[in-house]
Amino acid sequence: MKITAVLLAAGQGTRMKSDLPKVLHPLCGRPMIWHVMESLKQVATEKPVVVVGHGAEQVEAFLAEAADCVRQEPQLGTAHAALQAESIIKGKSDLVIITYADMPLLRGETFKQLVETQRVNPGPLTLLTAISENPRGFGRIVRKTDGSVSAIVEEYVATPEQKLIKELNVGAYCFKADWLWGALHRIKKNPQKGEYYLTDVVELAAQDNLPVQAVVHDDLIETIGINTRVHLAEAEAAMRKRINENLMLSGVTMMDPVSTYIEAGVTIGKDTLILPNTYIQGKTKIGEHCIIGPNSHLRDMQIGNGCKVFMSVMEGAILENDVDMGPFARLRKGAHLGNHVHMGNFGEVKDSYLADGVKMGHFSYIGNAQIGANTNIGAGTITCNFDGEKKHPTEIGEDVFIGSDTMLVAPLKIGAGARTGAGAVVTKNIPEDTLVVGMPARPIKKLERKQKKN
Repeated sequence: MKITAVLLAAGQGTRMKSDLPKVLHPLCGRPMIWHVMESLKQVATEKPVVVVGHGAEQVEAFLAEAADCVRQEPQLGTAHAALQAESIIKGKSDLVIITYADMPLLRGETFKQLVETQRVNPGPLTLLTAISENPRGFGRIVRKTDGSVSAIVEEYVATPEQKLIKELNVGAYCFKADWLWGALHRIKKNPQKGEYYLTDVVELAAQDNLPVQAVVHDDLIETIGINTRVHLAEAEAAMRKRINENLMLSGVTMMDPVSTYIEAGVTIGKDTLILPNTYIQGKTKIGEHCIIGPNSHLRDMQIGNGCKVFMSVMEGAILENDVDMGPFARLRKGAHLGNHVHMGNFGEVKDSYLADGVKMGHFSYIGNAQIGANTNIGAGTITCNFDGEKKHPTEIGEDVFIGSDTMLVAPLKIGAGARTGAGAVVTKNIPEDTLVVGMPARPIKKLERKQKKN
């Protein structure tokens, strides 16, 4: 059975009071429409269709090849919006799911339940409803004596008696495709609003004596729709709780989930501990048996197993296994720390590779550098990599000892086993196993490197 999802995303979202299209507002690091599409992937078999309008160019640019976009111009209501997908879907799907792109908390399991109910429904559609004391502006569900749905009454036209109805229309539907398109053409313009409403299909089915089924959902949080920034904050809290719970159920420990902020798409291995006030964002991947935080901020990081990150800020960098960092360490884009690297407080690394066993105690800046294994970077060391026009590389070999407050003026190569004295200003390449001191640094002694025991 072919199933296609249609997302309605053409609305202006005026209550958001924003230049950004509503469906692109971020929720746990991803636009809200992304969350809806991820859920629909679990049930739809065909490429989704997104009906766009306000801010169409921005929405289309975000979706790129992920969906077929069709524009609703002018915007004449939800039924008119759904009808724009007819030319793409008609004759190509058995079932059509229609929902709104501003309902990011609906789970894939919920859409599956909607589809499974419609599979056995002899009638043309199944809709999702919820029971709530707070109507939030949703339409009311009117049922026949046999329990089937006879109508959806929008709140602005509901009678006082109908407003007492607790069953609400959530805004997710599953249709038999061959019935849907004809029904949409039969909907009449609402005389009060001058628009065509998708909810009128229920009355059309009732007029044809065709049963309309409903899946009554018991998770009110999941049915939150976003119309204001207040709703966005509510959805953010709910989604963040969901993400954290899923990670904890997979084996991650969080000392205080309420103060732990983890975005959608982040992966964390089992037996890793996340401490309070930690932000983990973007495409970050963290291995097993790590300790992250407290008060750390990670974005687009790749972190191996057994790493310790204490009160540090990192973005676009790689940590291999058993790396120890912080407090107040900073990794910028392109930093790569090998196994067992130690990086102490107030150090910064950018676009550089620190090989296995490198120790960079504190108060140092390393940029555009390649540093060999087991090298020691003394406190206050700086790679002077920028000359005002271009950035230049620094290459440091294995088993090098860089004395405190050394200035490494790039471009520069330092051979394996070399040493610099405290306060040295190194402007020329240093041969292997050579000690240099002074400003500018000059060689004063040839060193005998100690042989490592196996």
